[in-house]
Amino acid sequence: MGSLSARISLFISATLLWLNLPVSRATQETLAQTDRGQVLAQTYIDPGVSTPIYQGDPPPPLNQPLPPERLRQDTQPLPGDFRVAALQPDFTGDLWIGSWLGLARINPNTGRLLARIGLPNYTIGALAQDRVGRIWVGTYEGLLRVDPRSNEVTAQNFTLPSNRVLSLLIDHRGYLWVGSDRGLSLISPDQGLLMTTLQKLPGVSANALTLDKEGQLWVGTLEGLVRVDTASALINGRIGSVPGTTVQTLTLGPDGMLWAGTPNSLLVINPETRQVMRSVTPLRGRNVTSVRFAQDGSVWVGTDNGLLKLKPQNGAVLGQIPDLPSSSILSLSPDTGNKLWVGTKEGLVWVSLTTGQVRPHFAFVRNGPSTF
Repeated sequence: MGSLSARISLFISATLLWLNLPVSRATQETLAQTDRGQVLAQTYIDPGVSTPIYQGDPPPPLNQPLPPERLRQDTQPLPGDFRVAALQPDFTGDLWIGSWLGLARINPNTGRLLARIGLPNYTIGALAQDRVGRIWVGTYEGLLRVDPRSNEVTAQNFTLPSNRVLSLLIDHRGYLWVGSDRGLSLISPDQGLLMTTLQKLPGVSANALTLDKEGQLWVGTLEGLVRVDTASALINGRIGSVPGTTVQTLTLGPDGMLWAGTPNSLLVINPETRQVMRSVTPLRGRNVTSVRFAQDGSVWVGTDNGLLKLKPQNGAVLGQIPDLPSSSILSLSPDTGNKLWVGTKEGLVWVSLTTGQVRPHFAFVRNGPSTF
């Protein structure tokens, strides 16, 4: 009996001694891995699968870091594109600015920024206002309608021959013509419905639109001019032998003549006889991108290398506007807030019609203040 008690005491002492022994580093790592595995198993178990799912090992470190140029490209934001491709005065006297940064509305008298409208895309190529004041916005990803009372998009996702909208025009009946790089579309602005398309357009791309004195539609294309009957949407005339071939901008003069800008000329065309009357001498060999008539009868001509004011009767240059943020002119809005508004490749400027003073609008230029 005494011997049995001694053995029990010895076993208990050895057990207590073992519990107090220091644990080896290998044993600690083994226990840690076991515990970690149990935690992972508890964390990542898929209740629909009996086998636990474990997190994979992290990838090995890269041998070489990215070059500094690549790091700068990945971490620095892309530079903004400040081109202003469309300007549209509205019935209230405000001016809508269509740029590659989005759509905005300003007071042209004071320059005050009234609103910026959030759009699903920001590449705006054309603007128009319908009879009840809604603003139609042509982008390179489709067509949208904006209510100026709420500054919200009220219609979009129209089925067009192409979503790259290049030109917009409201005809005398109040219908909207949409020019794209794959033809024409006719839309009912009130219902927001596509009425018809004209895809077999000679010259394919509807770059520019205007109405003649009879209310018929003229389309500037890659191969000259096409006349479209607005009632039937059928082609009823064509001028193919146009110097410069591609018509980029188009407007109607006070005398009923068409003024067409091409990559190497400014042409005056009689829409009745469909004859090119003359090529404006100072613009020969120049890339004409925008043409608009002013209330005083003069004509403003934007090119990819400067802005000129001409006397339409003989083409004499009345003036040239200096100090623009870019010499590449994209859009014009004369006699708006007693100013000429100019959309350039590097932002928006205004020109005083009394003093000729040129000033950028700081909300739409690259180096302007962050707020306006």
